[in-house]
Amino acid sequence: MIWLAVSVAVDFVFVQFFKWGQRQGYHAPTVVSTNYVIVGTSLALYLIATDRFVVPQAALITGLVTGCVFVSSMVLMTTTLERAPAGAVFTVFRMSIAVPVVLGVLIWNEPVAPGQLLGIALALIALGMMTSGSDADRHVTGLKMAGLLLAIFLLQGTSHSCLRSVHYNGLDDAFVQVLMVTGTTAGTLGWAAIAWSRQRPLRGELQLGAFIGFYNALALCVIMVALSLLPGTLFFPVVGCSVVVLDNLAAHFFWRERLNRTSVAGVVVATLAIFLAV
Repeated sequence: MIWLAVSVAVDFVFVQFFKWGQRQGYHAPTVVSTNYVIVGTSLALYLIATDRFVVPQAALITGLVTGCVFVSSMVLMTTTLERAPAGAVFTVFRMSIAVPVVLGVLIWNEPVAPGQLLGIALALIALGMMTSGSDADRHVTGLKMAGLLLAIFLLQGTSHSCLRSVHYNGLDDAFVQVLMVTGTTAGTLGWAAIAWSRQRPLRGELQLGAFIGFYNALALCVIMVALSLLPGTLFFPVVGCSVVVLDNLAAHFFWRERLNRTSVAGVVVATLAIFLAV
């Protein structure tokens, strides 16, 4: 369980770095794309230094697909945030953990006990409650908007599933190569999109993205080790709920944000969900 706890910790800190950048008014795609470039570069340098810079074909394909999905999810989410209530967007983004959980049961035959099923169901309910912002009660109208929210759910869920597939593709010993290709692919495509939009990056955005990239290279390695040891039916609900619980607590005590009653109730439900899922 130590890898589960460490995964929660590194993911939570990762979220706080981005929250700080958001408060500075930084352009999220620039920060994220720079992060991916540094992830790919730093892991490439590590592989060269350890004389392991050989990428198996399966790792190359997995990394390319994962990188494309990562950057597509990022672009779609940031674009949709300009048109839809943030509460709705973040809710479907967080609840996308249901995708790798369902695939884990149906495709990879991952174990799930009746109590865990209840915990997973409560986790999804809790995520919806905890990520509901002040604008969450605005009605999202139109099939196009509903389609965008569904696409975010599926793309982010596919991102999680791509990382989960590394273990079942027999690539546990090559996960660093997978992450290198993933970061390089996502960073290249992300910066191509920024260049296309003619967005001029700020020095602070590049500095924060670089810092997060070095941190994320380590954090992703921790997560990949955890996924090689734990079933997704345990990892995703526990990490997803735990990070959002900690994020809500940090929002209240550190960022001085006021939590609504629904978010507070969601923290209670999430605590119960984590207990049942474990």
